[in-house]
Amino acid sequence: MIAFRNGQLIPQSELALAYNDAGFVAGTTITDYCRTHGQQLFRWPDHLARLRHDCAICAIDVSYTDGELAEAANAILAAHVAVHPTGTEFAIITFATPGPFGFMVGETANGPPTVGMHAFPVPLDRYRRFFEEGASLEIVGVLPRVDGGIVPPNIKHRSRLHWSLAAQCRTRPENVPVLVDQFGGSPDTAIGSTLAVVDGTVTRPKWGTVLESIGFKIAGQKCGELGIGFAEFDGDWRLHFAQASEVLLCGSAFGIAGVRRLDNREYTWPGPVLKKLEPRWWR
Repeated sequence: MIAFRNGQLIPQSELALAYNDAGFVAGTTITDYCRTHGQQLFRWPDHLARLRHDCAICAIDVSYTDGELAEAANAILAAHVAVHPTGTEFAIITFATPGPFGFMVGETANGPPTVGMHAFPVPLDRYRRFFEEGASLEIVGVLPRVDGGIVPPNIKHRSRLHWSLAAQCRTRPENVPVLVDQFGGSPDTAIGSTLAVVDGTVTRPKWGTVLESIGFKIAGQKCGELGIGFAEFDGDWRLHFAQASEVLLCGSAFGIAGVRRLDNREYTWPGPVLKKLEPRWWR
């Protein structure tokens, strides 16, 4: 297998961060998860746009063009397709860091940025339960939100400590941990974005309060095609979930899935909105 690092295709086994790289030392890493459908990159321009947006906020210079990154992604994908069974789908991970800290090796200058890319087969068994019996979610804790905070909640970065701790707090191993802010708003998970159907309208958290997933964009487009209302809700989602007729979970890895249980509340699964959205999503 091959990977991409700083303009070169290398053996995947050699893809690593230096011990003095800011991505390792300080956890300063912007990342993106894109997957294939039909072994073709899905919504790749959207993923690149988000990666560049998030890197700009963190002052990480991705000097490679969209064409160069697409060429690398397709070369990596072709190498995987050649050795995996027909029909296997793949995840393409792209990441960027500020690069090495010079002071750790006696130099005055830092950088240059580290940009890498690798792939692996989508672990379908990890999400099979969502489609056989519905997803199970559990609100396990609080991730405080401060308007104007220095780390915007809508960027995709590699610091996963809060999700690691959240996983330890769930009462059942199959539950997907959900974190909310100190007001009960901004619900999010480590693997996908939450949506609630209230009075026939699909609602999402207010823009800018959670990771701005590609799934939100697709959900909004598909609801528009089907004539289903799609709106933001900025309030206490613990109460909002209680008023919902359906709860949905969407993410790049698995698409869109219905939620059967959130905390102690049971939902109809699969619900009528999911039945409309799911075939349109996969089409």
